[in-house]
Amino acid sequence: MHIAGATVLITGVTGGIGGSLAAELSARGADLILTGRRREALEPLAERLGARTILADLADPDDVQRLAAEATGTQILVANAALPSSGDVLDYTPEQIDRALAVNLRAPAMLARLLAPEMVAAARGHICFVGSLSGMAATKSSSMYTATKFGLRGFSLSFRQDLHGTGVGVSIVQPGFVRDLGMFAKTGSPTPGGVRTVSPERVVKGVMRAIERDVAEINVAPLELKFLTKVASQFPGFSERVQRLAKAEPTMGAIVAAQRSSR
Repeated sequence: MHIAGATVLITGVTGGIGGSLAAELSARGADLILTGRRREALEPLAERLGARTILADLADPDDVQRLAAEATGTQILVANAALPSSGDVLDYTPEQIDRALAVNLRAPAMLARLLAPEMVAAARGHICFVGSLSGMAATKSSSMYTATKFGLRGFSLSFRQDLHGTGVGVSIVQPGFVRDLGMFAKTGSPTPGGVRTVSPERVVKGVMRAIERDVAEINVAPLELKFLTKVASQFPGFSERVQRLAKAEPTMGAIVAAQRSSR
């Protein structure tokens, strides 16, 4: 899919990496539609990039429906928005569980469903989900986040097959721990087990590659983290024991505490 000249809808542009994605897509000649909940964060970025804005809360089903209607003509969807959703499930209220599921899974799936028919009719388009390596391997204190990212990965890979032959591609880009920008960087915490991080630029490059080459899945992480994730996905019981031996609980506790207010 050629980015230059395409109309691109990006969700989650005010959360860090989203802004970097918007800047790169703009530099490649995209006609941007930016969406988020906070006008004060959204409009300065849109003015800088010459983009159109649509205020919407992805936790609200009506807002998601309205967003899709107002973003008609979208040729590329970059579903980047997500809540951190860390912490033990027993600490969550029912409302917080609903919000995590709505923002991280329902909203991207619904936007894809609502925007794809126009792309299919034109035989041209791409849908790129920004997931996480948490969509491949389970870790402690991440039940809600992991559940939504597992679901997003499954939806993406299956929806890709549904749209095969239509001219519309579907990809998922799954970063590990990202430094400098994004939900992990905001915690100020070291990584569990001291694993290496990746730069926001690598995530952005992964998204561009996924769109331009129609790659099903791109994992953006150091080689050792990719390997450990593969092992954990195949041998969850073994991975659980290894994680306990690594004694990463204090680090995870710091991350959970830092992200509690974002539920």
